[in-house]
Amino acid sequence: MTNIEHLAAWQAALAESSEAAVAAATRALMESVEAGGEGGGERRDAHLKPLPVAVSEHRSWAYTTRRVDRAAAAALLCGSVRPRVGDLVLARVERLGHHCNLQLVDGRRRRLFPGDEVIVAYGNRYACEQFEAEVPAGLAACHLVAGGGIAARALSWHDRISKGPTAIKPLGLLADAGGRPLNLADFAVAAPKSPPQRPRVLAVLGTAMDAGKTQTAAHLVRGLRAAGRRTGYIKITGTGAGGDTWLLEDAGADRVLDFTDAGLPTTYLQPLEKIEAAMERLLAVMGADGIDTVVMEVADGVYQRETSRLIRSPRFAASVGGIVLAARDAMGASAGVAALAGQPVPVLALSGLLSASPLQRREAREATGLDSFSREELATATTAERLASEFLEETAELAS
Repeated sequence: MTNIEHLAAWQAALAESSEAAVAAATRALMESVEAGGEGGGERRDAHLKPLPVAVSEHRSWAYTTRRVDRAAAAALLCGSVRPRVGDLVLARVERLGHHCNLQLVDGRRRRLFPGDEVIVAYGNRYACEQFEAEVPAGLAACHLVAGGGIAARALSWHDRISKGPTAIKPLGLLADAGGRPLNLADFAVAAPKSPPQRPRVLAVLGTAMDAGKTQTAAHLVRGLRAAGRRTGYIKITGTGAGGDTWLLEDAGADRVLDFTDAGLPTTYLQPLEKIEAAMERLLAVMGADGIDTVVMEVADGVYQRETSRLIRSPRFAASVGGIVLAARDAMGASAGVAALAGQPVPVLALSGLLSASPLQRREAREATGLDSFSREELATATTAERLASEFLEETAELAS
């Protein structure tokens, strides 16, 4: 269905909603609360409002909402509501800060102005170069903490963010006609019905945020494609935003997925089991689509909580055959390799920012015993196939 058809269906569904329908849903909601019902937090003073039929040019759906069926949105849940990670919220921009643009579903970066209304998702954020933020306890004023459309209360931020976070005012959670909040998890990609062939997986990790992970992944994808492999890309941890996925589409990946496709707006503070389940679901989708090799990016640095737990989990080891570590310099590469020494997946090579300096590459080779590859080298069939062959036998045994 085209975007225009989605919009038409959504408007038609909303047009059928009436004040009476909203009132009936509100009564049902209150009865559920009195009966001890669940599904969205504290709601004793919650109430529903009709969602306007018209979608003005000042209301935009963020990248994080790209899988959402807009026809499901029929009302706004307001009042004493405790939002959950992944809940969709209509919010008004109050004051511009660091994020002056919003990444839209179609990839366009929309310039924001005070008074604009946007639809984003609640989520926690951990980004050493940007924000630390958590989902607030209610619909009080909070912040836009990621350009892909994440609403949260900013707790701290990097010194270079002189303007602070962009302030937003939640107007209500998007809800269906029965008053149930819409959540990204409701629209996750479906897992294949039958177990598909498991693709071989090469993970790209980094010593820190902005160490060069995504560029490493993109050029490695190009090299694997040049070697004749049907190659996919998965970003399994991080904060929902379109930049990385669009880059990998441009790089030529046959299929691109990230954790938002599994229903997670971000992975910070998520239980390990949820991240592992998301990883296995996305890998299964890749296998069902005929992808034979996957480059899987794990966000942030190896010390970040969710990254550290994931790469040491048995389910990660059962899925991944090797690691390419992106680092900013030789010291970081040495520390990163040492930090990864206790987990079962081998580090095969280095890349990232250090690969731009012949001297840093030499130092890293002497310190770790590992070769490093520049972006241009990764994009060649020779280098990519060499890395793939190093974990081919092990992952082939896992798949059999």
